[in-house]
Amino acid sequence: MSHGTKKSKALFERALGVMVEGGSSPSRGPANYGDYPLFIERGSGSRIWDVDGNEYIDWMLAYGALPLGHAHPSVVEAITGAASGGSLLAAATEIEIEVAELIAGMVPGAERVRFANTGTEATMAAIRLARGMMGRPKFIKFEGHYHGWYDDFLVNSHPQSAVAFGHRNDPIKIADSSGLNRRALDDTIVVPWNDATAIERAVIDNRGQIAAVITEGVMANIGVIPPQDGYLKLLREITRDNDILLILDETVTGFRVAPGGCQEYFDVEADIVTFGKGVGGGMPVAGFAGRADLMQGLEWGGVLHYGTQNASRLGMFAAAANLRELNKDGAAAFTHLWDIGETLCSGLRELFATEGTAAIVQNVGPMLQIMFTEQERITDFRGFCAHVDRVAYQHFAWKLFDHGVYMSPSSALHSVACVAHTKNDVSSTLAAVAEVISG
Repeated sequence: MSHGTKKSKALFERALGVMVEGGSSPSRGPANYGDYPLFIERGSGSRIWDVDGNEYIDWMLAYGALPLGHAHPSVVEAITGAASGGSLLAAATEIEIEVAELIAGMVPGAERVRFANTGTEATMAAIRLARGMMGRPKFIKFEGHYHGWYDDFLVNSHPQSAVAFGHRNDPIKIADSSGLNRRALDDTIVVPWNDATAIERAVIDNRGQIAAVITEGVMANIGVIPPQDGYLKLLREITRDNDILLILDETVTGFRVAPGGCQEYFDVEADIVTFGKGVGGGMPVAGFAGRADLMQGLEWGGVLHYGTQNASRLGMFAAAANLRELNKDGAAAFTHLWDIGETLCSGLRELFATEGTAAIVQNVGPMLQIMFTEQERITDFRGFCAHVDRVAYQHFAWKLFDHGVYMSPSSALHSVACVAHTKNDVSSTLAAVAEVISG
C-alpha cells in the first residue's frame, strides 16, 4: 500500500503465530483485506488511526456498532465512571431497568426486554422462544439474510454462483459452514426475499408447522437491499393470518434508521424484535423484546435463556449513555444520520454518472453500499450473486485506504454514517472516490 503499512504487515505476521488467520473473526483478515489487514490503533469521532499513523475517515464504524462515532464523550464518561464500581456483578442492577425502559420507550411493541451480548445470541433466543411458545418446529429464513452463526441460521447467506441455489420456487439449501449438526437445517425453510409468491407458497406448503418468520428489515449483509414497497407489511399480514410469529432482526438496523428502527420507519409491527450492535455504544450489548405474553415464556421452567454476561454493568452504562444521546433534542441524531447518508449517496451517484462508471449506490438513510453492476437496482440475494462484481468493489475499497477513507472492503457488507460525521468528511470522501475511479 502506497501510504505505508509496514507495522500492520509485521503485526499480521506476528499474529499468524498464535491466532487463526491472524485474528478473531474472518471478516477482519485476508479474505476482506488482501495480503494483510490494517491494524487499527485508536478512534475518535469519525476518524481512526492505524499503527503506522495513517488517518482515515471511518465509514465502517465497527460494522455499525457506533452510531455516535468513536469515543463519544458521554459514552467514555459513562464507562469510566462506572468502572470503579465493578465491571460485572451478575446480579440484578438498577441500570439494566433504566436501559430496558429506554428501549421500551423507543421500540414499538417492546413490552418486555431481555438482554444478551451479541446479535447471534439474541436471534438464537428469539427462535427458541418462538418454537417454545407456538409448539411448532419450523421457521422461515430468507436467502441472503444473516442472523448470526447459530447452526439453524447458517444457510444460503454467503454469495455463490447464481445457479448454485437452484430454482427460486425450490431453493437448494447450501450450508454456510462445516461442522453443523447434521439435522440443524431440517426445520429451516429457505425462501427468496422480496418475493410475495415465494413466501405465500412456503406458508401453504408447511401449514401448521411454522413457528415464525424471521427477517431483516433491510437486507444488510449482502450490501444494502431495501424491502420492496409494502413487502414487510405483506409479511406481517401473512404471518398474522396464519398464526405465525414475525421476528424482525434489527441487529444492524436498530437505533440507526429511526429511533424505533425498521418497525417505525416502515410502519410494521413485529411480535419479537432482536437488536445488537448499535445499542451498546461499542460495548457487547444485545437483546430481544416483544409482547409481554410472548416474552413471559422465558419465565423459570419455560423457555431457557441464561447468561452470566447478560446486562453486564459496564455495557448497561454505555448503552444508557448511547441511547440518551440518540434521543436528545427530539432524536435529532437520526436527522443528522440521514442527512449525512443521503448527501454522501447523492454525491457518489453523481460521480459515477459523470465518470461513466457502471456502479449503483443503494441505501436506506445512513446505511449504504456501492455495487459495481450494470443493473439499475439489486432487489435480492440472487440478483446480487448474478450481477454484482465483488472483486471490482474490493479493489476499489483497498484503493480508498490509500486516500484516507475506510469503507467496508467486503461487497457483502456495507458502510454507515455516524453522528460524528460532518459535511467535510463527505466532501473529502467524495474527492477520494473521484481520484480512485478516474485513476
